[in-house]
Amino acid sequence: MTANLLLQCPDQKGVIAAVSQLLYGFGCNVVASDQRITFDFSDIVIGPGNTAVLERAIAELASRYQMKWKLAYKNKVKRLAILVSKQDHCLYDLLIRHRSKELICEIPLIVSNHPDLKHIADTFGVPFHHLPLSKEPGAKEAQEAALEALLERENVDVGYCERHWSHTINIHHSFLPAFEGGRPYHRAHERGVKIIGATAHFATAELDAGPIIDQGVTRITHRDSVEDMIRKGRDLERLVLARAVRWHLDDRVMVYNNKTVVFED
Repeated sequence: MTANLLLQCPDQKGVIAAVSQLLYGFGCNVVASDQRITFDFSDIVIGPGNTAVLERAIAELASRYQMKWKLAYKNKVKRLAILVSKQDHCLYDLLIRHRSKELICEIPLIVSNHPDLKHIADTFGVPFHHLPLSKEPGAKEAQEAALEALLERENVDVGYCERHWSHTINIHHSFLPAFEGGRPYHRAHERGVKIIGATAHFATAELDAGPIIDQGVTRITHRDSVEDMIRKGRDLERLVLARAVRWHLDDRVMVYNNKTVVFED
């Protein structure tokens, strides 16, 4: 039985020693340590079912060292909500990776502001929720409240922004901000770009400005049509989003000063 402890605190003497000593005192075995401490608590002296005692001890230590901390147990599977619009390529990819056990999580719901992709949710047996957005006053706030209620009801760990930005992941083409708005591949083709890409980032309230988790690029030649660029871009979006989601599910991503630290395997 293993767990990951992610730590952030001001640089000071004794921090590593204090955390290591605390875990040792509880009978835990440190497997890896680099701001993310992976430890085995199978032989914890208070019994594996009494981890709340360990968490209180960590909280007391964190208070002493002005430390932010997060403890995640490997045997607790995270619950992932998928928020989609009309494009289906990333939705298909995540659902296939989940079905093939490449993404270890539960997917209790898919939410969209359009009904177009309900058939995909039905194919994979995932409940689909359509939350339309009108132009009426207060419609956006009502939609957000409905989404919030859904995520709370389903105990979702990954999937929304505002209060949840640090566990909400977005994917977009890497032309931003050079080619913002609609038809970015068409505009990039007109400019003759030689590299296109995709970026996965945490979705803060500020549009496409959250901390970047992963990026990917591929080269474009004069022979590539707009359709070729869209295909290559979507391939990148699938790969980059899947990597970012997997890293997050594995507790390998830490946010610091609007940047991320991604811990290697």
